[in-house]
Amino acid sequence: MEILKYSEDHNRFRNRLRKLLEIEVAPHIDQWDKELLIPKPVWQKMGQEGFLCMSVAPEYGGQGLDFLYSVIVIEEVARINYFSFFIHLHSDIVVPYIDSYASHELKKKYLPGCVSGDIITAVAMTEPGAGSDLASIATTAVEEGDEIVLNGSKTFISNGVNCDLVVVAARNPQEENPYSAISLYLVEAGIPGFKKGKQLAKMGMHSQDTAELFFTNCRIPAKNILGQKGGGFLMLMEKLQQERLICAVGGIWSAKSILDYTLDYFKSRIGEEKSIARSQAAQFAFAEMSTQVSLGQTFVDNLVVRHMEKEQVVTETCMAKYWTTDLAKDIAGRCIDLLGDFGAMESCPVAKVYKDIRVMPIFAGTNEIMKGIIAKSLGF
Repeated sequence: MEILKYSEDHNRFRNRLRKLLEIEVAPHIDQWDKELLIPKPVWQKMGQEGFLCMSVAPEYGGQGLDFLYSVIVIEEVARINYFSFFIHLHSDIVVPYIDSYASHELKKKYLPGCVSGDIITAVAMTEPGAGSDLASIATTAVEEGDEIVLNGSKTFISNGVNCDLVVVAARNPQEENPYSAISLYLVEAGIPGFKKGKQLAKMGMHSQDTAELFFTNCRIPAKNILGQKGGGFLMLMEKLQQERLICAVGGIWSAKSILDYTLDYFKSRIGEEKSIARSQAAQFAFAEMSTQVSLGQTFVDNLVVRHMEKEQVVTETCMAKYWTTDLAKDIAGRCIDLLGDFGAMESCPVAKVYKDIRVMPIFAGTNEIMKGIIAKSLGF
């Protein structure tokens, strides 16, 4: 019995997206990885075809679609093994901050561009001295009349080169409580005092642009705040359930994609007399990995349904985020072992994916953080 109930509209959406990715994206993956950037017209093409920010209301240029459409996008991008294409970060992690907490004026100004792909977004939380511990954020936001003056730096910011609009977490230096000191602000690229650093070189996800951001006496309108002053920490916490669920969906589909490729590779060679595919060890390995993926898929699909029903499943999404991203990493390593010499070649898709997904247990809160949250829920 299928847990996720896809309608005919969902299926048509999936088919259109699959065709677009196969024609407009898949043939160019190697080129974009060499160029270390996904061209902005690709984002605009995705927006024009209705594949960005699907949940945004028609009032602001969106379609008002349910979360299953976001799940479909994650699945189809994983299907072509292009984990550098971080459109879900834009559509389902950053833009929801604007959609949920921005004023009507800011929504009218920015959301239509986010939907069309003319505006690419990023969220700037991580700093050289503050990773998972948001209370340690050092970037300051000081009120001066009807302006906010930002000073500080951010690092490891995904979409940091391409971004046109950034959600910046900064603290009020006059507030002693580190949690109530944090606010979120919208900062446009190109304004005085906001500088993008050079693109950071990563072991994988080469065309996914990651950069440092610098704010030096950067002045923005005070009205560019999201929600209430000092409410940034709570807003970040409220959105983490969806962010980690998206990571879990990506994790399980990464594992599935890797396993499917390796299984097809072995099955195509089972007729060879000395093929390793004939060995019981290889067959048992595939049996174990297939079981793990099926169990993980069931758990994640159930969480998607509960999330769509507005249930609080914070602990369960932490479980899913850490388990599925670790699973993807482990299955990638195991499949490389099974593939032997070919698995170590740059031409092997599994080798590329292994490097791309290695960061999954780290972002959106490290898997150690996930285990700490789970332990607290158990009464420790």
